[in-house]
Amino acid sequence: MGLTKEKIYRAAILTIPGIGSQRLRQLIALFGSAEDAWKAKQLATGLEQFSWFQEFKRARQKIDPENIESTLIKENISLVMLGEETYPCLLAECAGAPPLLFYKGVLTSGRKGFAVVGSRKATAYGKAAAAYFAKELVKHNYVVVSGLARGIDSSAHQGALDGNGITWAFLAGGLDRIYPKENDKLAQKIMEKGALISEYPPGFPVEQGHFPARNRLISGSSVGVLVVEAAEKSGSLITVDYALEQGREVFAVPGPIFSEQSKGTHNLIKMGAKLVAEVEDILCELPIGFRPEHNKQETVQNRQSVSRSIEEINEDSLNKKEWKKILECLSDVPLHIDRLTAMCNMPAQDIALGLLELQLAGKVVQLPGQNYVLQRKV
Repeated sequence: MGLTKEKIYRAAILTIPGIGSQRLRQLIALFGSAEDAWKAKQLATGLEQFSWFQEFKRARQKIDPENIESTLIKENISLVMLGEETYPCLLAECAGAPPLLFYKGVLTSGRKGFAVVGSRKATAYGKAAAAYFAKELVKHNYVVVSGLARGIDSSAHQGALDGNGITWAFLAGGLDRIYPKENDKLAQKIMEKGALISEYPPGFPVEQGHFPARNRLISGSSVGVLVVEAAEKSGSLITVDYALEQGREVFAVPGPIFSEQSKGTHNLIKMGAKLVAEVEDILCELPIGFRPEHNKQETVQNRQSVSRSIEEINEDSLNKKEWKKILECLSDVPLHIDRLTAMCNMPAQDIALGLLELQLAGKVVQLPGQNYVLQRKV
């Protein structure tokens, strides 16, 4: 969308310390628009007692909105106002929706998101599950929504991209700096079809207090929230709290009972979150208006492929029958190569060679940290 005057004035107000989306909303309500608030000569509003309002009055003399516009153009940052077609439609329905969002990339009108969140300290199992569900969700025309953090967020974004889908990443700071820096390449890929989104103007650093506020945008933009891995006091649970306040469905992926990273998700399940083992567990729980149309035959095929057994594997494609030992030890739960070697009671070099051939045959997938799982057919 074009950089209209109203958008520029809203962006300019948000650059003033102490003024965020809530106070911008107050100013718009009082004056009718951000432009009128900025240009008003009389500011007797009943807000004079507040320090942030005094700062607003002073800042109007110091800040040049044209400089804000130049920065946005230079950083290739677009603006979308609440009420415009490309504003995330579900977020627009939430109380306290930001009057202005900054974004880089592409926003498409009418798209419904589905949040996939979880621990930054994700296990190989968690990363694989996040990528799998994200890839499945985009098949059903959802935009995968997350926060570009390490761990589950990154895997969810990547899974959506691998599924040739759209994903939105909500950031806790200005869009002129990617956090964490290691996700810069991922961010570039996201922007090709999806978007990086923030309620903070360029130049605003990532701060601890911004993450809970960011989480409300993630849940608000989504029909539901899937928590893949979360410790007992994980920040992901803040997203769940917001989701419940916003009337969103909450789902959780179970994990190993001994894993610290699954204690939070297990607690969610105990408290009523829907246990998810396949994407159909999500789709059947959504309100009718939020359920996508999908091919029933494709769903059945996916279900059959996920539950496939060792007997379904074509041994003729393998060079040695001993490799069947490896397949019998593997499952959907990641297994480290050292543990696999011990379980198979085979020389390490034979295990390494077997895993290589099984990967080439499309039977096994290597995950980070030398962990392996059976390949899911899609």
